[in-house]
Formats: sequence, structure tokens, C-alpha cells
Amino acid sequence: MTETSSTPGQQPVNHRPRPSGPESAPTTGAGKITPRGAAFRLYHWAVLAFLLAGCAQIFLAGLGVFSFGDHDVAGGTSAFDAHKTLGFTLAGVAIIILVLALIARAGALQLVLCGVLVVQTSLLQSLLAGLADNTALFGGLHALDGLLALGIAGFLYATSRRHR
Repeated sequence: MTETSSTPGQQPVNHRPRPSGPESAPTTGAGKITPRGAAFRLYHWAVLAFLLAGCAQIFLAGLGVFSFGDHDVAGGTSAFDAHKTLGFTLAGVAIIILVLALIARAGALQLVLCGVLVVQTSLLQSLLAGLADNTALFGGLHALDGLLALGIAGFLYATSRRHR
């Protein structure tokens, strides 16, 4: 049973307002994609790329740890070098994700989480890895922070799929 009001200008009680996020204005009337809609699509795919690269990060870290003493061509210090390089690349991708989220107006929570992702990947991960040279506890925190970054990226990806 839907109640409607008799007062002009008021909406029915069960009326759901139209969304105002990226899903509401991705195209113009002619079907062309707007810059905001294009930014949202790029944001969506950049977060997916971040997630996939994060999986590669975990693989490279494990490869480096478990083959460090063997002087394995694919492991040891070369795997840690690749892990470090990919980590810096992920920091750059996180900045791109933040810029795309700003352009796409992805939402307040998403923007905050994108900012957290930038801080985690560009500052906190390097700090924890550097401190881990002296104290193993920081190495463990480095790993946990990496998993948290992937969790945030997973949340951002899931919410971006709802808006498509």
C-alpha cells in the first residue's frame, strides 16, 4: 500500500530518490559517455588492476622468502626486488585511483578509502619495510598492512560494481 500526499511538492512516502552518484550521469542524452562516466569506468578497472597486482605482490613476497637462501633465479633477492618495484608501482596506481575517484565523484566513503590507500601504499608500507630491517615485528605489520590495503581495494571494487 503506497500512500501519496495531497500537498503539492511532496513525494509519496515510499518514493525512492534517484541516485546522484556516478551511476546517475555516465552518459549524455545522445548516449555519449561524459568525462565523469569515463573516469568512473577507469576508476573501476584501475581498482581491479590494483587487486590483481596485489595478488602478484603476495606471490613475489612468498617466492622471495622461501627461496632466499637457495639463490634461485626466480626467487631470493630478485623476487624481493620485483616485490619492491611492484610496491612502488602500486603506490602510483593508488594515486591514479584517488584522482579518478575525485573526477568520478565516487562518494565520500570511497574518497576517504582511496586516500587511506594512498597513505598505506606510498608511506606506511615503505616505513614498515624499512623498520623491519631492525625489528621483525614491523615486517609482520608490513604484511598485515598490505592485506588491509587489498581489503580496502576489494571493498572499493565491490562498491564500484554496484554503481555500474
